[in-house]
Amino acid sequence: MNRYHVFGSEGQYAKDSGDRVLANKLGITVTHEIDDAELVLLERLYHSVFEDHFPTGQLTIKIIKEWHRRWLGNIYEWAGQERGVNISKGGFMFAPSARLPKLLADFDNNILSRYTPCTAMNEEQLIEAIAITHVELILIHPFREGNGRLSRLLADVMAVQGGYKSLDYQSWEQHRPQYISAIHAGLSLDYEPMKYWVRNALRKNQAR
Repeated sequence: MNRYHVFGSEGQYAKDSGDRVLANKLGITVTHEIDDAELVLLERLYHSVFEDHFPTGQLTIKIIKEWHRRWLGNIYEWAGQERGVNISKGGFMFAPSARLPKLLADFDNNILSRYTPCTAMNEEQLIEAIAITHVELILIHPFREGNGRLSRLLADVMAVQGGYKSLDYQSWEQHRPQYISAIHAGLSLDYEPMKYWVRNALRKNQAR
């Protein structure tokens, strides 16, 4: 997995991992093993969210932080907490950590409160809601690790709230440069590129 470049004290890696595996509670030092552990726990979180306690009301940052804690809490000390370091990936710097409290408050009050719950939305309204929410959360990147996967969980919950199946992300993976470009377009409040990819992912899964 392509990890972030980290600026600050949360960049510790597991001993004997060659700076490839983040320091973790399980003592894992091999990349594929930590990836497997994260995947298994993510599948458990999905099952819990969709089968046991599906959120039918407004989604909040508190809920998203709880998802993150439940997912990675058995692996990382910082699970569920806002990152305290600046991070970048592929030369792109995400929001500075010092701005996270305000950015997340604004995301809660101006995005999640506006676009969730997604009940009673038509398809285009749902696509817009998911696209804007996904872009803004990715640009904030509130956590040390797992932001993309948690953002997809949020998108899936919104889709199901709107009466659809979860999204099919295959096209996003197959056209990753274009997907990344759609995220960057959100810096200028241009959400049309991401609406294209959300529309594709939403409709593709409904035909199955």
